[in-house]
Amino acid sequence: MRLKFVVFVILSFFILLIARVYWLSIYSNDYYEELALKNSTKEELIAPIRGAILDRNNTPLAVNQLGFSISLKPHLKQDDLNNTINKLQECLSDIDSEKITKIYKRENSYYNQDEIEIIDFIEYESLNKCYFKLNLDENILIKASFKRLYPYNSLASHIIGYVARANSDDMVSNDVVKVTKKIGKTGIEKYYDEILQGTPGKKVTKVNSINQEVEEIEFKKPIMDNDIKLTIDIRMQQFLDELFKNMSGSAVILNIEDGSILAAGSYPEYNLNPFVTGISQEEWDMMIQDLDHPFTNKIINGRYPPGSVVKMGVGLSFLQSGKIDASTTFTCAGTFNFGGRKFRCHNVYGHGVMDLKSAIRSSCDDYFYKGSLRVGIADISATLYKLGFGKKTDIDLPLESVGILPNKVWKSSRYNQPWYQGETLITSIGQGNFLATPMQVAVYTAKLASGYEIKPHFIDEINKEKIVFEKKDIFTPSEKQDLKYLRLGMFDVANNIKGTGYKPLLESKITLAAKTGTAQVVGISQSEKKRMKEENMEYYTRSHAWMNAYGPYEEPKYAVVVLVEHGMHGGATAGPIVAKIFNKLLELGYIDEKHIKAKK
Repeated sequence: MRLKFVVFVILSFFILLIARVYWLSIYSNDYYEELALKNSTKEELIAPIRGAILDRNNTPLAVNQLGFSISLKPHLKQDDLNNTINKLQECLSDIDSEKITKIYKRENSYYNQDEIEIIDFIEYESLNKCYFKLNLDENILIKASFKRLYPYNSLASHIIGYVARANSDDMVSNDVVKVTKKIGKTGIEKYYDEILQGTPGKKVTKVNSINQEVEEIEFKKPIMDNDIKLTIDIRMQQFLDELFKNMSGSAVILNIEDGSILAAGSYPEYNLNPFVTGISQEEWDMMIQDLDHPFTNKIINGRYPPGSVVKMGVGLSFLQSGKIDASTTFTCAGTFNFGGRKFRCHNVYGHGVMDLKSAIRSSCDDYFYKGSLRVGIADISATLYKLGFGKKTDIDLPLESVGILPNKVWKSSRYNQPWYQGETLITSIGQGNFLATPMQVAVYTAKLASGYEIKPHFIDEINKEKIVFEKKDIFTPSEKQDLKYLRLGMFDVANNIKGTGYKPLLESKITLAAKTGTAQVVGISQSEKKRMKEENMEYYTRSHAWMNAYGPYEEPKYAVVVLVEHGMHGGATAGPIVAKIFNKLLELGYIDEKHIKAKK
């Protein structure tokens, strides 16, 4: 019995051994062949050239400066590394050997078999004189590379944005970024980054045991049909820059018919090119500590009290409520006493009897105070939301702000406090907690002028394919009927001698409809009988100056919004800028000469 057991154990052992040999030599042959093939081949992604950004007339706004990158062979001994870096320094005197050494040692792990990039870009002219000498060194690998270049430096900086070195998280999720090591950080560069990157190519080679290439197995070129064209005209951008010289604020020129943006600016601007390679901490600190906020994209992130430019929207809510019609009047005495507080009109002597049209024309606060109490904040905020306040415009720029459209629900959810009627009064004139962006005001103006909702956008073409956006009919027949009263009021602002924008817009060569707005930055004390003149106030406490306008009045084509930070008076400061913008549109052919006003 014992003998049988021993024989059984021996036979079992040999059966298992034979089975294992069969598995290794026959059954798993395909698996190990595939593994061996992988161990003997090398796959390398080939970086595409980033797409160019062009203006509507194909003027380059963001292009690529061609040059070289330099990598070193991994696992170099210290003496070899020092000799190689010394050789580079002989040719390239401005390189930082200490920085290069640090980069190399950080990336030179035992498991890394790929070359280590120590210089991601060097200009063609700088390397040309010693290219062949360095290229013959087996420890040095020179590859074609590119650096983003912005020919106009700071022009349209908040629209275009910039490209910079990607971080480790960016590289994990994106194959193109892994090889280019660049990614769009702001503006159009960020929003359309996936398109601008292109599609990487691929090179598969057979390598020997020390990772040397011995044969090319596959080669696929990168796909680079990735240029984009914008709707902006660089000539209008340059003109805006001239108008805003030494001023802070924002401007938007929006095509009412299709939502394309002809020009937009956020001032002051900043030079994009230093961000491509990285700026110093000192430079960054100076920029973010600047009280004029050059790094903030005020077009979509500047949140300001809209002031009186919202009065047409509030007026529409009055008409739609059924409690006020276009002929309803209120008497303005200059001050409205309510709830133990004084609510002032900008005209301390009062405007007298006002209806909706004359209240818009003269920007009478008292009319809107009294009307808002009759209608209520719920109807007012609902209409303003429909007109675009308190929500994104969905423009093709990243991180757009929604602003603040205050009402009972908003205050309860944010502060867990009740709403007071005094807040309704100040909201009706665009003050208090009410905040809006210049782009929201531009879209709102376009809706008033056309009766349609359009999507504002900077994109015109992708790979020479036109991108079309359709306008939406969002207004009821009743609302469309009431829009005419608002337009008549805006017409009088610009064309009636009593209008708040009449004098500032006299230089406009075409007939406009407009609204002025002076948005307070600081409140007025209840004990102050007569407000201090803006000119005598500290600069950063002065009111912001707004004007929104559209034209030509007969056939609206462009909405223009101008905001001058601490500009004091909407009409006097923003008005002349608006007039000059429309005259430039006429000069460049964007507005037909048939709309030129007849001389009086």
